[in-house]
Amino acid sequence: MSKLNIVILAAGKGTRMHSNQPKVLHEIGGKPILEHVIACATALKPQKIIVVYGFGGEKVCEAFAGEELIWVKQAEQLGTGHAVQQALPHLDVDANTLILLGDVPLVDAEACKALIEKANNQLAILSFIKSDPTGYGRIVRNNQLVAAIVEHKDATEAQREIQEVNTGIMAVPNRYLTSWLSQLTNDNVQGEYYLTDIVALAVQQNVTVMAEITTDEWSVTGINSKSDLAQIERVYQTRIANNLLQQGVTLTDPARLDVRGNLTCGRDCELDVNCVFEGNVTLGDNVKVGANCVIKNATIKSNAQILAFTHIDDAEVGENSRIGPYARLRPGTILQDDTHVGNFVELKNAQVNVGSKINHLSYVGDATIGKNVNIGAGTITCNYDGANKFKTIIEDEAFIGSDTQLIAPVTIGKRATIAAGSTITKNAPADALTFCRAKEQKSIAGWKRPQKIKK
Repeated sequence: MSKLNIVILAAGKGTRMHSNQPKVLHEIGGKPILEHVIACATALKPQKIIVVYGFGGEKVCEAFAGEELIWVKQAEQLGTGHAVQQALPHLDVDANTLILLGDVPLVDAEACKALIEKANNQLAILSFIKSDPTGYGRIVRNNQLVAAIVEHKDATEAQREIQEVNTGIMAVPNRYLTSWLSQLTNDNVQGEYYLTDIVALAVQQNVTVMAEITTDEWSVTGINSKSDLAQIERVYQTRIANNLLQQGVTLTDPARLDVRGNLTCGRDCELDVNCVFEGNVTLGDNVKVGANCVIKNATIKSNAQILAFTHIDDAEVGENSRIGPYARLRPGTILQDDTHVGNFVELKNAQVNVGSKINHLSYVGDATIGKNVNIGAGTITCNYDGANKFKTIIEDEAFIGSDTQLIAPVTIGKRATIAAGSTITKNAPADALTFCRAKEQKSIAGWKRPQKIKK
């Protein structure tokens, strides 16, 4: 295969989006529209990916900092032909160029690959059949070959009856493209430089123009409005759901699933309705996720149960654990095997060892919990003094009674028992009952809150 350049046209404002956000930065499946197109381009292993940007300026470039991309600005949006002209200085003379659109997120890499293979000595364009082709450029054929692409506003009544339409995706040898781009004019209703006019130039020079018809209309559908965005989002989610079903995942209702990132499932996973998976989520074998859970950047190991309305963010859940309902695991939380975290329990930066239970109405933050610990309802690790955070350590087999406040920094020894209703400000010894009962209320005049320690 010849050397490959890819040009992605992403300069449009997206007026019908009615948004200050550049159109290509609106999201499908939790990723910017343009990111999907770049992923397709990257999969084709080109020598160069050139992105033509315009509206939104540096904001678009900044969203993809670190990617191996060549950015070219189209200061004025004077048409698709003008956009590709901006990329000309970066094209390799001996390469073929694939032109993609930055607002077509479901573009199919295999269809693009087939198009590229046909472009070595000819112009190859991707088309599809549209029952209502209003607004699309029509593919005008002479026998089997393409004779022209006529934009809707410039089409005759007879041409408007044609249902084969242009997708805007095409592949062309650069030795032709460079010459054709220099010959474009803006003599049309819009006063723009149409890239599609290179078809007529190719025909004049006896260069074959062929059109490959795709049957997957969604893979070539662009986003121009919030309505389009919502439609494509649901198509994207439906495709993910179907892939999961084919892998053996049980979905209570495939229409009520949202994956906004990457979801990997083991065997015999079950996902109830209205679950949202964000970032990178891995579910082990036999994991069950209840309704209305939100799980982000997490690993849930085999045989774990995540009950309804649980939120997990940047955390890890061990095997055979049971979480929720209405639990919240915040960043830095690591639960070992056979742990239980129940309703209205919040954990943050907490490491909980094997067999420990925090079943009701508790907050555990900046803490290390040993094995087989039981933490009673209403327990709070008071980790924040208003300026700085401190750590609580609860060692193996400790029992923390209900309505206990552990004022960090503090350590609860092995097999210690803390009586219900205690406020613990000092380390509690192992193998002992510790309790605290205040007999009187005191106030200290002039007391000042701690100040943040400079690091």
